[in-house]
Amino acid sequence: MRPDGTLNPDFVLNEPRYQGASVLISGRNFGSGSSREHAPWALQQYGFRTIIAPSFADIFRNNCYQNGLLPVVLPEKTVRELLDRAASEPNYRLTIDLENQTVADARDTLASFDIDPGVKHRLLHGLDDIGLTLQHADDITAFERQRSPLLPHTIEVPA
Repeated sequence: MRPDGTLNPDFVLNEPRYQGASVLISGRNFGSGSSREHAPWALQQYGFRTIIAPSFADIFRNNCYQNGLLPVVLPEKTVRELLDRAASEPNYRLTIDLENQTVADARDTLASFDIDPGVKHRLLHGLDDIGLTLQHADDITAFERQRSPLLPHTIEVPA
């Protein structure tokens, strides 16, 4: 966005064919210098659900996972192929299948990607740390019921 509030027509994401895109394809070490959750939040607010790159900054990648944004690591050659197809094919579409861990377009499946099973579970079910904990609410309640009444439920710290 320009200072006068208009969109910069030279910025690639402002091209009409990329409006509404939910997949961002980038170069290596995406998110470097981004150690706060604001970067994934901004990308999500723009409409992205997945970012594909050859590598990600560790803190950025973990912030993506914590906030439901999927960072997909693919070989640089595959990323280049995706960028070339997106640039040369009108209405180019990608399908990111988290369940099967694949990236495909109308022609073929282009790649598979790795993801930690725990992170995959969280993303597939829309869970954050609190949501994961609440999956065990019955166990927590049962534990609390069996807990000795002699044990303090709160700890008072002397002033």
